[in-house]
Amino acid sequence: MNLPLGGISGYTDPSVFRPENLLREGRRQRRLPDVAVPRVVVLDPDGDIVRHLAGTGRAVKHLGWACYHTDMWVTTIDGVQLGFVGMAVGAPFAVLVAEQLAASGAELVISITSAGEVTPTGLAPCFVLIDRALRDEGTSRHYVPPARWSVLDSDLQRRLRGAFDTLTVPVVTGFSWTTDAPYRETAAALAEAAAAGISCVEMEAAALYAYAAARSRTVVCLAHITNTMATDGDDFEKGVDNGVHEALAVACAVARCLRHPNAGTAAGPAPYRPMTVNGRTASDR
Repeated sequence: MNLPLGGISGYTDPSVFRPENLLREGRRQRRLPDVAVPRVVVLDPDGDIVRHLAGTGRAVKHLGWACYHTDMWVTTIDGVQLGFVGMAVGAPFAVLVAEQLAASGAELVISITSAGEVTPTGLAPCFVLIDRALRDEGTSRHYVPPARWSVLDSDLQRRLRGAFDTLTVPVVTGFSWTTDAPYRETAAALAEAAAAGISCVEMEAAALYAYAAARSRTVVCLAHITNTMATDGDDFEKGVDNGVHEALAVACAVARCLRHPNAGTAAGPAPYRPMTVNGRTASDR
């Protein structure tokens, strides 16, 4: 039996099982309103952003999000409405959610995932704008023919130049290794990844970029380098509030650039400021 089923000739064939139909049944069964989601949605696999926004009352639950497996939380930061979906860990889950987001009205998906450092930057914790991801997972091959890398759309790369210049948190551009098996990150595999110039290892980007290419969707993947695979103590530290404010700043910078074609010029996008809700800022404890 050849895998994937259908072979290369099947990449452009429509799927029988469609996200629109699943969402329709979800709304019917759960009696949910047919309400569009925000144009910009952030995937938060760790769930730190979602937990912070929901736990501090700074976001509201989207009552029309019909995904069976996740909730969506919505807030507005500096005039930009953002939706957040947490805990979609791994390539299949991330793409399942991305497909449903597109069917629900989302125009831009931003993924911000924790990642292990492969090539030391001297900047960690920091963010990596992933411009290509090694396809060491299974989901991407159901969307595009076999290849070594999935890549960020070149026009998006161009539009994002200068997007992060005004931020206090470091954001670099680099390669990632997308794996389905985090506990098989062997010394030999890590050495091979480093030799290929890979900055970090994560679990979603290659599949999300393959999906974006196949479906002509706008997806940007960032990795928050927070660890060295727990090889030493004091690992996985993101900072104050688990790095939520830095992650929001990065998400806002991407959203502003890609929602406004003239943003990201020499002057830079408008910076993120801790949002104010009921007279409090997001840094209030």
